[in-house]
Amino acid sequence: MKASTFVYPWDVNGDPEAAARIASLGVHQVTLASAYHSTRALTPRHPRHRIVTAEHASVLYPTDDRWRGRELSPYPAGDWAPGDAFGEAAAALTRAGLEVHTWVVLAHNSRLGAEHPDTSVVNAYGDRYPWAPCIAQPATRAYLVDLAAEAAVRPGARGTELESLGWYGLQHLHAHDKTGGVGLGDAGMYLMALCFCAVCREGYGAQGLDADELAAAVRDALEPLWQGAPDDREWAGVEKLLGASVAAATRAWRDETARTLQEAAVGAVRAAAPDGFQILLHADPVTYHVGANPGVDPAHILSVADGVVVPCAGGPGLLTPFAEQGRTDAVIAANFGVVFGMGGSPGTLATDAARARELGATEMRLYHAGLASDGDLELVRAALAGR
Repeated sequence: MKASTFVYPWDVNGDPEAAARIASLGVHQVTLASAYHSTRALTPRHPRHRIVTAEHASVLYPTDDRWRGRELSPYPAGDWAPGDAFGEAAAALTRAGLEVHTWVVLAHNSRLGAEHPDTSVVNAYGDRYPWAPCIAQPATRAYLVDLAAEAAVRPGARGTELESLGWYGLQHLHAHDKTGGVGLGDAGMYLMALCFCAVCREGYGAQGLDADELAAAVRDALEPLWQGAPDDREWAGVEKLLGASVAAATRAWRDETARTLQEAAVGAVRAAAPDGFQILLHADPVTYHVGANPGVDPAHILSVADGVVVPCAGGPGLLTPFAEQGRTDAVIAANFGVVFGMGGSPGTLATDAARARELGATEMRLYHAGLASDGDLELVRAALAGR
């Protein structure tokens, strides 16, 4: 099974041994960040630094003229990734014999929400989520589609992986995050992700819902959860809290909004890319799920993109709905954490990969060669050597 590892440009640039070290793991490909959100990251082997602080979401390459005069445009990186950081790292990785694909984070941008608050998701209480651009807004959609095309199709890249191409919600580990005191579960998280910006309010209206009444119903439905009531899991829980017909109407608006954005973004990447350029989406097979791996309809997304990258931190079960589509030409990549200190399990990688293959995975992704300890990397190297 083909394996790729995620890497940041700052893991490679300035470290003359990094590319060869990554190649020695036994991976064939590197998924290299070209547009990424704010983060604080370890670089445990870099000769010049140990911590990199990316202060805001940014592109890691010089942008072109398509953004001239536009209100919404990508932010350049600061000193954590100056110049064409992506291009420099991509060249070093290519020289080491690795195939480079871009890693593009889209609808997750706290600085965009801080500087343009009207672009953000607004929950039923009126709270804005600055990290979560509302993907229903026309200007935001145009920004995301153009960012996808530009950040995906970088010189030297053979493909792309588009992350956060869909709805984002409450799930975001903010600085000194303190939102875990109440267990909202699937149903509560869905209700907290419902957006009530002006565009979404109109969207609910087109589904026969009054937006003010819906917001009140959401607040009423959430009240028992704030008081500590157990959450009902899965979609049945949303229907129980909100009512089946109302829940279905909200989902119809949100599903269509996400599908059309995904179609537009993938189409824009295809139009900009050379023949044979591979386009994958980070995805969850449950359409109402939100976040970095937004929910998609498996049949639809495999008719649009070349495949998916599927989170397997909780086990490989999410692979099955994609594999059941019977698309032998589609990539179904199982994404495994291999950083023990971040909850990954590099020691069970061989077993996990074998199980994923049984459930239909065709490739694997490893998160994350730059963040992992030497011990983690040695376990990865051993697992891949035994394939």
